[in-house]
Amino acid sequence: VQLQASGGGLVQAGDSLRLSCKVSGRPLSSDVMGWFRQSPGKERKFVAAITWTGSGIWYADSEETRLTISRDNAKNTVDLQMNSLKPEDTAVYYCGVSTRGYSLEQVWSYDYWGQGTQVTVSS
Repeated sequence: VQLQASGGGLVQAGDSLRLSCKVSGRPLSSDVMGWFRQSPGKERKFVAAITWTGSGIWYADSEETRLTISRDNAKNTVDLQMNSLKPEDTAVYYCGVSTRGYSLEQVWSYDYWGQGTQVTVSS
């Protein structure tokens, strides 16, 4: 299983970015795809998740209004649209696959991870 995250970059506060995660080798219809972020010296934190069927979508508290997670089954990708970016959004963003389908806010729920993509938001 391989996950390839892309779309990060250096942007200004208020800008938007669309991250994409290409998955190969999976997912199965029972899998859940998630996005996490990790700032220097901090733990990896949940951002959003979506079932591969699209039937379930979850966001971290307070993030729902600025984020949209989506998936494209034909392309085997999961995207994270981020709007109104803030300097505190600066982090490495990781995508992961959870075969468990529960405790999706926990890092341990995910079996596979991509390499991460850096998002830097300047003020």
